[in-house]
Amino acid sequence: MKKSLSNRIKITRTGKLTRRSMAVNHFRTRKSTANIRQKKKQRGLNYPRKELLSYLASGLLK
Repeated sequence: MKKSLSNRIKITRTGKLTRRSMAVNHFRTRKSTANIRQKKKQRGLNYPRKELLSYLASGLLK
């Protein structure tokens, strides 16, 4: 769990936790250009910060 979590989230310089948007890799023909552009951005993570940081405490963070 720890390694997979460290691959999926990023901690910014200010300490915020971000994640990638889903549904961007394939099947783009049915999506609008604006929708694809919005999904390329990093999203905030709505999950207990303390719990996530305890998973990442083992130094597996990039």
